[in-house]
Amino acid sequence: MSKEKKENSQQHDNKDFINPIDPDHITENPHNLPYPHTTGSALVKPEDEGKLKSRALNAMDHQTDMQLKQLYEQMNLLAEQAKGLQDRKVISEKIYNAEMRFEPLINHIYHLYQKEDKTYLLSLIAPDQWGRSKKSFEFVATVRLLADHTWDIIEKSDIEI
Repeated sequence: MSKEKKENSQQHDNKDFINPIDPDHITENPHNLPYPHTTGSALVKPEDEGKLKSRALNAMDHQTDMQLKQLYEQMNLLAEQAKGLQDRKVISEKIYNAEMRFEPLINHIYHLYQKEDKTYLLSLIAPDQWGRSKKSFEFVATVRLLADHTWDIIEKSDIEI
């Protein structure tokens, strides 16, 4: 190389090098960048935060509504079961205080009536099997004696027990 070329080269090296890349876009840790740093990088697309929150709130609303509906249905079922037990208890008390002219057998069906004097009568005769004498009795319930000596209500009239 000639002497002139060496001097020009040294002068050129001595000049301040100006990097055309913005220093804010240079990093030693490119994996921390919020955008792709090479042409082949995966697409990194910022999400709209409002959309994310809206979707999350809708999903949460749907899920909690489903769970509340399920709890409400369970609560109604428990309330119906409690009402059924209460009715069985009341009917059982009325039957054991009623007039009986026979010994009830387990798993047999009987019929409870209320007489005109407000006392009760347990009978083997169904409401549709009475003749003309039925007018003196008000049908209360059709029941079956269970093994624990409680009564299962098969049919109940609309009159208040």
